[in-house]
Amino acid sequence: MSAPDGSPVGAERSIGELFASATTDLSALVHDEIALAKAQLRQDVKRGATSGGAFTAAGAVLVFSLPMLNFALAYGIRTWSDWNLAVCFLLSFAANVLVAVVLGLVGVVFAKKASKSKGPQKVAASMKESAGVLQKAKPHPRPERPELTERPGERAPEAIEAVARSSS
Repeated sequence: MSAPDGSPVGAERSIGELFASATTDLSALVHDEIALAKAQLRQDVKRGATSGGAFTAAGAVLVFSLPMLNFALAYGIRTWSDWNLAVCFLLSFAANVLVAVVLGLVGVVFAKKASKSKGPQKVAASMKESAGVLQKAKPHPRPERPELTERPGERAPEAIEAVARSSS
């Protein structure tokens, strides 16, 4: 039997080998996560494009069907009122203008509300405040460890005992 890296099972590896193996595995994991995110993003974009195309087609069909609605409205008025056909078409046109005016007023109201909105300015101010706090932050001091300041070949007896206890 052998370990995933090819070394025999039970053979002790150095800390450097373990660290290199862990680094390689972590790098592979990160690359796989990035590839998965890209694949999901491509799928979401494809679905969004399909949805946008369907909505565009629906809007085009609706726009091209409006003249039919105007003809139906004019002939309906003619049937109910027995007025001249030209007057009926003028009334149909007036109904369209009335709907356009109402929609334009709604658009103006929402445009005024959007221009008065301070949302982006609030977000920018919050980001500046967060950046200011992070710039003032200082790292916590770390205690010095004597076993790290010694030469690589020499180990303190406490470090040797800790390794021996953890491996048994």
